[in-house]
Amino acid sequence: MDKQLISSGTIWETKFGYSRAVKAGNFVFVAGTTAVNEKGEVVGGNDPYQQAVFIYKKIEKALNEAGASLQDVVRVRTFVTNIKRWEEVAKAQGEVFADIRPAATLVEVKALVAPELLVEIEADALIL
Repeated sequence: MDKQLISSGTIWETKFGYSRAVKAGNFVFVAGTTAVNEKGEVVGGNDPYQQAVFIYKKIEKALNEAGASLQDVVRVRTFVTNIKRWEEVAKAQGEVFADIRPAATLVEVKALVAPELLVEIEADALIL
């Protein structure tokens, strides 16, 4: 089975030895993705909705590089640092997946790798 590694260009990928996404056969696995741009800057400030919107665009770009799209997503896992603000993150997910409706999980975690990061999302896709 062929394997394709996809990078988004952040320093963490090379520093810690992982890929933004990996395509293996008809599957695409997108790693936990945060609202950090190519310059290492956090996007969205203290707004979990804006962070999630940016994250979904970053996930979409990785999927596209793998020959997939958001339409192919079958599972989403979302990690938030403040469960009281879950609806803001869920709103962004609903805007992206209203008609796609993948299996989804949203859980609170104690912290992410930087205190200004409020949301991390991973996605799995199946290209049919």
